[in-house]
Amino acid sequence: MATINDNYLKLKAGYLFPEIARRVSAYAAENPDAPIIKLGIGDVTEPLPAACRDAIIEATHEMGDRATFKGYGPEQGYLWLRDKIAQHDFQSRGCEIDASEIFISDGSKCDCGNILDIFGKDNRIAVTDPVYPVYVDTNVMAGHTGEANEGKYEGLVYLPITADNNFSAEIPQKKVDLIYLCFPNNPTGATATKEHLQAWVDYAKQHDSLILFDAAYEAFITDPDLPHSIYEIEGAKDCAIEFRSFSKNAGFTGTRCAFTVVPQNLMGKASDGSEVKLWQLWNRRQATKFNGVSYIVQRGAEAVYSEAGQEQTKELISFYLENAKIVREQLTAANIKVYGGTNAPYVWVKTPNGLSSWDFFDKLLLNCNVVGTPGSGFGAAGEGYFRISAFNSRENVNEAMKRITEKFKP
Repeated sequence: MATINDNYLKLKAGYLFPEIARRVSAYAAENPDAPIIKLGIGDVTEPLPAACRDAIIEATHEMGDRATFKGYGPEQGYLWLRDKIAQHDFQSRGCEIDASEIFISDGSKCDCGNILDIFGKDNRIAVTDPVYPVYVDTNVMAGHTGEANEGKYEGLVYLPITADNNFSAEIPQKKVDLIYLCFPNNPTGATATKEHLQAWVDYAKQHDSLILFDAAYEAFITDPDLPHSIYEIEGAKDCAIEFRSFSKNAGFTGTRCAFTVVPQNLMGKASDGSEVKLWQLWNRRQATKFNGVSYIVQRGAEAVYSEAGQEQTKELISFYLENAKIVREQLTAANIKVYGGTNAPYVWVKTPNGLSSWDFFDKLLLNCNVVGTPGSGFGAAGEGYFRISAFNSRENVNEAMKRITEKFKP
């Protein structure tokens, strides 16, 4: 009989979102006529921008003609897309990122997990609490942690982000090697100032640490004083890898396209003490385990940077931010404490009346037919909180808030 990777047995029962789906499915089976509105998983609802659709259609026609047909593309992604990304997302903001440092992928969630392939098992790893579960669970799967104990895994350094510290990750007193940061933050919706990120970069350079910076929601930043990329911070190219996605700004959750930035000068240490370029390792990993994103999808992503694409994606972002504003204002009017939702598509809710995160989940599902995400599913510090996503139709958001405010109105 084949043996298994025992690290999977350390995972706490049920990944957060499958557990939500299980509870909702059970309720729906018992109440088939219940008008359930889902504001839990951060999946978009609005159609792809027209510019992206047109580009995808044109690329599909190209695939039907031998003269323009494309087979395997470069594992790192087509240069014409990487050039657009480098120019629009980084160089336009003063970041010295070259197209050669950009790797196209099928999702930043995948990359956040896959990046662990190039790192050893003896790194001291820091995550925020609450945290996007993928950061933790992929480290568990890779054997980088001990067992779970009271909602936390042995071997990880947890950095609480709460209302007491304005949901900013406090720099640890001791040295850590890998640091996961996500801003705008999932799940709290908090943002990071340039000063805060500069402190992290300074810490990383002082301790030879590496920051894994998830900027999947940077497009929702409207405050001109907030950074969109870690590379806007002086020294970040020496100590940071950045993950980006087309999922939320251009609605690519079902189309799948993202990218990771690995600066050429980033170094890691081999067991013999020698230094190795992380770019080299990630390039080898991708070339070995990944065959690249389809030509059709990459043409759709390229269209995001066209004049029409830029205008249409801005409209999408504004739509979801207006949804977040409605959620924030309606819940506040119902005397429910909320955070986030201004430069991010998530509203972080303090559960009312001392309810636990899962009790509030059940209460909303049973009494309001509304689904959100229990904060405790993001970590121990998330207990007593609840995440509501702005990714839905305006009609559903308005109706969900009507139901909730009627139930919890003062």
